[in-house]
Formats: sequence, structure tokens, C-alpha cells
Amino acid sequence: MLRAPRGTNDILPPESHKWACLELLLRRLSKIYSFEEIRTPIFEYTELFSRTVGESTDIVRKEMYTFRDKGGRELTLRPEGTAPVARAFLERGLDRGALPKKLFYLGPMFRYEKPQAGRYREFVQYGVEILGSPSAYSDVEVILLAVRIAEELGLMGTTLYINTIGCPKCRRVHREDFVKHISGRVGEFCPDCLERLDRNPLRILDCKNDACRRATADVPLIRDYLCDDCREHWVTLQDSLRSLGLEYTVDPTLVRGFDYYTKTVFELKWPPLGAQDAIIGGGRYDGLIEELGGKPCPGMGFAVGVERLLLAAEKGDKPLAPDVSIDCFVLFPDTGDKRVTEAGFGLLNDLRCSGLSSDFDPLRRSMKAQMKHADRLKAKYVAIIGEEEIEQGFITIRSMEHGWQKQVPAGSVLDFMKEAVSGGTD
Repeated sequence: MLRAPRGTNDILPPESHKWACLELLLRRLSKIYSFEEIRTPIFEYTELFSRTVGESTDIVRKEMYTFRDKGGRELTLRPEGTAPVARAFLERGLDRGALPKKLFYLGPMFRYEKPQAGRYREFVQYGVEILGSPSAYSDVEVILLAVRIAEELGLMGTTLYINTIGCPKCRRVHREDFVKHISGRVGEFCPDCLERLDRNPLRILDCKNDACRRATADVPLIRDYLCDDCREHWVTLQDSLRSLGLEYTVDPTLVRGFDYYTKTVFELKWPPLGAQDAIIGGGRYDGLIEELGGKPCPGMGFAVGVERLLLAAEKGDKPLAPDVSIDCFVLFPDTGDKRVTEAGFGLLNDLRCSGLSSDFDPLRRSMKAQMKHADRLKAKYVAIIGEEEIEQGFITIRSMEHGWQKQVPAGSVLDFMKEAVSGGTD
């Protein structure tokens, strides 16, 4: 028997109903915060990620699904969403329109990593990007949306962690002191951090290795090296969060995993998830568009794995409870009377055309078996059509919730069902 590849997942009912419910929530909040949807290709030229995410990152070095097509071009299944959005923003001329541009995406990403709870090799990611705004208030707006998502899912007790990693000008001065400070401790670093030391030393703070963490416990902090612009941005961000009553913790080791980040970085964590408690993370990337060949254009955003959100929602105070019921089940047994079949299919089609979710039993089993099937489908009502109904010109409507049964003239059934489903009959 063939099986799905490791690290992938089949999403079946009723779980798929929860996915749809969460996706509707994310789309609704995107609309409230005035973000428009963007859809980018699932694969891009590999250079897009190696140039933007960073050659030294684990994603580029170890986790990307890269291949050559029949024309010999090197392509990569997208491992994250920000770089493709930035590429589309520049290539499609959005940078020449009114700014800022507020975009969101929702779709599959691919990374070769060890599968674990809420993390797969093919996963779905939701993210938002604000392109064209250097303002710290855009940072606040993005953070507020992240917090709102957690609140809507009932994730009480989340903790917001923020930090600033400055700009290239700040980091140039900080880098010298940082490298000098740890130069005598290189023997304590893991192989990955030794590579980062040459390419992007600040990312050593992102390492989860205990020995590396101990070796960097007393390093100089970037916030002590901020230029005037970065310092003003950092102060404005914190003042705004405080004015809104939003509690936060400054974490000087928070640097994020991609090379394109600048200034603000943040994470929203929720302890009930355990050791891997980060649910939403993001930050500012003011040099990304320029790295892709465009004019300087600041950006800010975040991303979150939908699987992680679903895992968290199950533990939260507001578990997703999608409505999996149908409005009406049309029951018409196989009596041999062609009129019964025609009336049954006719009513089924009319109900659906009227916007009422409806179903029937294609096997045309006994009335008892069909009633059981209607119950499994969580039908709110059952419309029964038999020979007696055909002869007398009515249809029997049964409420599955309240147990009543009424005979309704055939010509009035649609109006009756619309009113019943809207709550006007029971």
C-alpha cells in the first residue's frame, strides 16, 4: 500500500472543518486590519531565498527542497512567504503605486526538517506584510494583529517578546565588539555558530545549543549601539505598546532566524504548548527590497504556521467549533414510483439553489436507514417524500432537534425551510 511521504499530512473531516474555520478567522481579521491577499507561486528560483533568507541560515543550508527543472534551472519549493511577496511586489510594480501596501498570504510552504507536533515538511503558513512604511506605528499594527489572533483563539496568557537588532550601520560597530568579546570562546561554539561567526555573528544568539547560550550570556547588546534613527524607532515602539496597555518583555537574545531582519523583531509565546511555545514571530526588514534590486523600501510583517495555531486552539479557551451540520436531508425511498424520485431530486436541487445545504441517500435504502444517515450528517431537518406525499401534494418536514413533524404543501416547502433554518419556525 502506498503511503504519504514522511512529514506530510492528510487533512480529513472533521479536522478539515476546523481548518476552514481557522482560515475564515484569519481572512476576517485580515480584512478588519485592511490587508489584501497575495498569492505567489509555490516554487521560485533558488537565488531568491539564498540572497534574502541568507546563505548561512539553516533553511538555505539544510532545509530547502531544491531541484533542477527540465531546462536546467534551479528551483526551490518556497520555504517561507516574505521573500516571494517582496519579489512580486517589486516585479509587478506595486512599489510604484500608493504606499504602504498591506498584504497577507495563506498557503503551503516546504522545509526538510524533523517532523514533530504541529510541524511538518509541508505546512501551511499565514503571514502579513506592510511594504513602504518605515514607521514604528506599522510595527505596532502588525504586533496588535498577532495578539488579536491569539485572543480570538482563546490563547490566554500569551507573552509578547520584543527586541531591536538595529540597522546595518548600528550592527557594523556592534559586530566588532561582539566578535572581539567572544573570540576567546570559539571552542565552546557548535559548528553552525562557527559558520555564523564569519557571516552573521548576531545570529549566534538564536542558537538553542546550551553551550552556545552560556558562551554568549554576557555579550555586548545591540541596543547599546543604536544609531539615532534606530533608537527613536525603538522608543516609539515601546511607548506605543505601553499607551495601548499591551504588556511586553524585552528579550536581548531575540534575533530571528533570517538575515533580512532589521530593527524590530518580536515573538508571541504561549506556555501551554511546551518547550516549543512560540506561535507567531516576525519583524522589520528594511533592506529586503533593495537586496532584490529595487529602491530602498522598508517592510514589516509576521508569519505563523496554521498547524501550530490549530494545535494551540485545541488547548485554548475557545476551541474551534465549526458548524458541520446540513440544513436539510431529503428522504425519498425507492418505492418504484418514478414520481417519488423526480419529486425528491427536484426538491433537493431547489433547496441547494436556494442556498440551503442539502443531501440525500444515493443508495435509496429503507426509511430507517436513511434517517440514521441523516443523523450522521447532522441534518437539522428531514424532508420526507413518499407515495402518500405525492398523492396528497404535501411534503413531511421533521425537525431533528425538536422532534416535531409537519405536513407542508409542496409549493410552500422552500419558503417554509428558509424560515425554519433561519430560526423562525422552531
